[in-house]
Amino acid sequence: MPTSKAASKANLVVTGTVGIDTIEAPTGKADSVLGGSCTYFSAAASFFGPVRMVAAVGEDFPGKHLKTMAHFKAIDTSGLEVRKGSKTFRWGGKYRDNMDQRDTTFTDLNVLIESPPPVPAAFRDSRIVFLANMHPGLQAHMLSQFPKRVLSVADTMDLWINTAKPDLLKLLKLVDGLVLNYDEAELLTGNRNPVAAARHILKMGPRFVVVKKGEHGSLLIHRDGLGALPAYPAEKVVDPTGAGDTFAGGMMGAIAAGAAPGKPGSYGQILSGMAHGTVAASFNIESFSLDRLKTLKPAELRKRYSEFLKMLRVGDGPRARASSAGKKTARRAPAAAARR
Repeated sequence: MPTSKAASKANLVVTGTVGIDTIEAPTGKADSVLGGSCTYFSAAASFFGPVRMVAAVGEDFPGKHLKTMAHFKAIDTSGLEVRKGSKTFRWGGKYRDNMDQRDTTFTDLNVLIESPPPVPAAFRDSRIVFLANMHPGLQAHMLSQFPKRVLSVADTMDLWINTAKPDLLKLLKLVDGLVLNYDEAELLTGNRNPVAAARHILKMGPRFVVVKKGEHGSLLIHRDGLGALPAYPAEKVVDPTGAGDTFAGGMMGAIAAGAAPGKPGSYGQILSGMAHGTVAASFNIESFSLDRLKTLKPAELRKRYSEFLKMLRVGDGPRARASSAGKKTARRAPAAAARR
């Protein structure tokens, strides 16, 4: 079983898929590269602090991919089961010219249709739980393994909405938040407008919904408010695969590390976490697989995050207008006093 030097008292745990991807894009092709929702999430989250991984792969899982995962020192992979006699989950995708749409070329579920991986006893005290993309019934089973959780968030996709919707609806009554794409929100609710769709989902159970809109940013629909963030304006896009999982990893990693302060699941905490996730995802798309995240330095992440925050400031916003109004009042006050 893989091991890691990551701290054993991590707050954050992720369950999901670790797989092997074959990607075709206008920028090139990558055969049998490391992929999976759990993989991208963990790599991004590891820049903020320790993260525990629970997943399963087959005995065909390449040793070079294990070495890649070991590169991210803050990932505790003691929950990654290498299952003898099984084959690893494999997925293939082909992106269209605009890089915004892709077609699945093949999906081999393999180990994913077998029994779930065991959760190490040392992981059961995890307080922040992310259920990366997998069957909602399995997500619910995994969620029950963490009795001390204070914040739980799930991801989903069109496959499960189409084939396991009853299980997904049950899961939504158990989690605090849901992350999904705008077209998946429409598929789940029948509402084309992502805000209306997310408000519909809130009635299904969660306290908040994060709607990913790719190059158009993301939306937060929370019981306490509505928020929106743009995407970081990337100059280089090689492969968008895993961008959503990297976004979620950055978001939840920042929350677990306290970089996104606030009460667990509060509006401010989630929106702040989304900003960190947006920046993490902007690096991921610069290469195939985890190649860019492997070379990413914390200083680069901090610098781009600072740049992103500057983008979000509006000079003529309410605070600026209030300040301007205060200055005008101060200037008028002496003159008014003189007239009296």
